[in-house]
Amino acid sequence: MAGSPSLSKVRNIGIMAHIDAGKTTTTERILFYTGKSHKLGEVHDGNAVMDWMEQEQERGITITSAATTCQWKDIAINIIDTPGHVDFTVEVERCLRVLDGVVAVFCAVGGVEPQSETVWRQADKYNIPRIAFVNKMDRTGASFEKCLEQIERRLGAVPVAIAIPVGSEDSFSGIVDLVEQKLLKFDEASMGEIVTMESIPEELLGDSSAARMALLEKLADFDEEVMEYYLEDKEIAPGDLRRALRKATLNMDLVPVLCGSAFKNKGIQPLLDAVAWYLPSPEDVPPVEGTDKNGAPLIRKSERSEKFCGLVFKLQTDPFVGNLAFVRVYSGTFKVGDKIFNPLKRKTEKISKLIKLHANKREEVKELGAGDIGAIVGLKFTTTGDTLCSSGDYIILEQMSFPEPVIGVAIEPKSKADEGKLMDSLDKVTKEDPSFKVSINEDTGQTIISGMGELHLEIIVDRLIRDFKVAANVGRPQVAYREAIKKCSRAEGRFETHVTGKEQYGHVEIELRPGKKGTGTSFTSDIDDKLIPKEFRQAIEKGVLDSLDSGPLIGYPMADVEAVLVGGSYDEERSTEMAFGVAATMACRKAAAEGDPVLLEPIMALEVITPDDYLGEVINDLNRKGAQINGVNADKDRQTIHAEVALSEMFGYSTDLRSATQGRAVFTMQFSAFADVPARKAEAIIQKIKGF
Repeated sequence: MAGSPSLSKVRNIGIMAHIDAGKTTTTERILFYTGKSHKLGEVHDGNAVMDWMEQEQERGITITSAATTCQWKDIAINIIDTPGHVDFTVEVERCLRVLDGVVAVFCAVGGVEPQSETVWRQADKYNIPRIAFVNKMDRTGASFEKCLEQIERRLGAVPVAIAIPVGSEDSFSGIVDLVEQKLLKFDEASMGEIVTMESIPEELLGDSSAARMALLEKLADFDEEVMEYYLEDKEIAPGDLRRALRKATLNMDLVPVLCGSAFKNKGIQPLLDAVAWYLPSPEDVPPVEGTDKNGAPLIRKSERSEKFCGLVFKLQTDPFVGNLAFVRVYSGTFKVGDKIFNPLKRKTEKISKLIKLHANKREEVKELGAGDIGAIVGLKFTTTGDTLCSSGDYIILEQMSFPEPVIGVAIEPKSKADEGKLMDSLDKVTKEDPSFKVSINEDTGQTIISGMGELHLEIIVDRLIRDFKVAANVGRPQVAYREAIKKCSRAEGRFETHVTGKEQYGHVEIELRPGKKGTGTSFTSDIDDKLIPKEFRQAIEKGVLDSLDSGPLIGYPMADVEAVLVGGSYDEERSTEMAFGVAATMACRKAAAEGDPVLLEPIMALEVITPDDYLGEVINDLNRKGAQINGVNADKDRQTIHAEVALSEMFGYSTDLRSATQGRAVFTMQFSAFADVPARKAEAIIQKIKGF
């Protein structure tokens, strides 16, 4: 690909962390020092380049992942700045799916916070090598050592400091590079652009020697050459040390840790060097695996000479150019004007425009190739998680799975004129965000929008009104319940009728069995093909699964149910797919009603961090909400409470917590599991929803 760097000179990285650890500020500094932007944007001023949505600028948080490309020395870095709020975990998940390496940012005061753990586990899932950056070393309460200890204890990683801070809090003045054994100072007059490298002063030699010895000791466990140097007490050259660090990082044996203060413009250039030295290029990543049309395994190497293959990991509606499909190219190249194939949709798409992204600014390019992250404009059929390949080829990469929403609100247009506009806008948002669902309540006819949390829905409603200009009324948030059965039950469904002069016949017997927690719904057949021929199975399965979308109590989707076809009959002359589909639905509904149905509610894993003074009040309030307290950890003058609580008890909790602790406590909450609603509470919910 003309003008493109070789793959060894490319880094596809994500910046991830807990909310407010400083991800976006770190990314802003990276863009400034690489020359991509010429002034420093600040999150708190609402002018950060990567937080380009109005909703992000107003709230000072990242909501949507923003992609950008920059150049550091001879390395091209594609960066995705991901959200830190737990409601947008799906946004992180789909970005990690296509990244090769990650910079995990930790707050030097907060250490390893709840969402840090969540995103770390997501990176574990995709086997992504990481480096860590301990940010905010200038803040009161900053502790580099505490962060290292928590990364090891809470995340189960092997952190190894490759730089240590000089001072902390107000006295933080620079860092010691343990690889080069030099003191780095960042010139304040040039906003940190000028970095000076000096010999380590005598008063810092003790700490830096001990830290370097710890680095060599940990590295010796994974590298024989370093082991020899270490045992023989020989000096090891920086280049040899970097080679060993790179190998251990790519193998995920350890995590190099740096430090600094992005806001104070200290420590960013060494971080960029570490990205170039230790994180993988597309060449270092194993070939991507997929399947052919028969389900047989296929691999594609990260080479531009291979057949084209890419994964669409995100869709975005753009007011100027229409639909953008963000794509990671794993192999080969494709150009403007090419026809490409979507094997999941079995559709051919034409490439009319290709762009590289810089937050919400774009640069048109003629082609994209292996290792690139870019966007295609105007695809008609493709959705998030789809594979794209060369026309005439067939490969499907592993698809993404997304959690089910746990909270919903009713939404309706303010006028008849807004009705079509609302449905069109909801359709666009659904395509963009796989964790957002739209459904119609059969009893009330209301449109229900569902998402991952109150903030998630708040942002979507804000976008509908502000960006899509839809006038709508929105109800109060409602819990997205599920229904399940407690015992096995069987029922028959028989459908016989005349339709347009033709007789139809279908007869099935379905058994519903309680499944394991978290398994969803499934269908299997336990009968001989002579009883009901195979060609009717698909219609029966569809009828069963469609009926399980609405439970017998109040019409919420059923969960953890195994449906088994155990009997039935067919008539060679009269049987049709439609008849079997209807019979399956009838049998399933009867069996569900007789299976001792119960209501399930989402239980949330809650973590509250509060000053010591308010611990009693916070715990008392949680007890009133029926929370199960799983533990309390003390850390200096702060207490961290771990609890599980029903989502229905947590609406408006941020206001309650603020008033109980004078705004000094924070909390994070994420979905843990569905659990049975206590009988009396379930009865009240059912009566309320049915309108008794």
